[in-house]
Parts: sequence; structure tokens; C-alpha cells
Amino acid sequence: MKYMDDKNKAKVIRRLKLLEGQVRGLQKMVENDTYCIDVITQTSAVKQGLSNVEDLLLENHLDHCVHHQMQSGQTAKAKAEIIKVYKLKRK
Repeated sequence: MKYMDDKNKAKVIRRLKLLEGQVRGLQKMVENDTYCIDVITQTSAVKQGLSNVEDLLLENHLDHCVHHQMQSGQTAKAKAEIIKVYKLKRK
């Protein structure tokens, strides 16, 4: 089973590559003794970017995987996965 269609996969990969660049930039900021508040501002942007990637992944999971599980009678598995993700997102 393919877990993600090509369009969603491309979106997620693009965003992860952007985040990778941001993290490298953060490393350089620290190496160059950049003002702490400026570094913290950028770490917040990275956290928000990761949160956006999680949202895309969750939306994809609900649209495809959970939908498939429900149709095939695996409702307990679908429910358990939704609860697991909910608890992870609350942390």
C-alpha cells in the first residue's frame, strides 16, 4: 500500500528541505555568536515549520490510511492511531 500520493509527498519533502536549510542556518548563527534573541526567533520558525509538516502528514494519514482502515473493518486500529497522534500533539 502506498501511504502518500506523489503530490503530498512532494509537498512534505519540499518543506523538510526548507527546514533542513533553516537548521543549518541556525547552526551558523550559533557558530557566529549571533544575538540570542535572533537565534530563538529562528528556532521558533523551525518549530512552526515542523508543526506544519506534522499537520500535512496527519491530514494525509486521515484521508488515506484511516479511511482505508475504516473501510476494511479495522476501526479499532484506526481509533488507536488517532488517539496516539492526538496525545503526541498535546505534548
